[in-house]
Amino acid sequence: MQLIRASHKPDTPSRQPTETFTGTVHMDPIFKAEDCMGNNVCFTPGARTYWHHHERGQILTVTMGSGLVCSDGQAPRRLQVGDMVHVPAREMHWHGGTNTTCMAHTAISLGKTTWLHEVAQADYEKAHESAD
Repeated sequence: MQLIRASHKPDTPSRQPTETFTGTVHMDPIFKAEDCMGNNVCFTPGARTYWHHHERGQILTVTMGSGLVCSDGQAPRRLQVGDMVHVPAREMHWHGGTNTTCMAHTAISLGKTTWLHEVAQADYEKAHESAD
């Protein structure tokens, strides 16, 4: 067993990463261990991750608002509060808010994350039309 202490420090400003996200995203760490990490992530309307995959997968739990998630070659899916997503190891995907709503989720990423390219605006807009 391993006890992993919380890594968020009170009064620490939220990170606003721009190198792997489109739009305004606020991120607060929950924990970081040798081979996994957890973050609370809040996406403003229109904000989303770049395409990426995780060495051993990822688990998302939506805690606020509504959003979208999409794996390569699959139809986009709508997300709402309480939804959980398990993304298998090495499955290329992206996730974020809709173009009109914020979304927050807890993200637990297992193993190394490989960041790829930005989700094209046209593909993001199309995801809203075809998401179930």
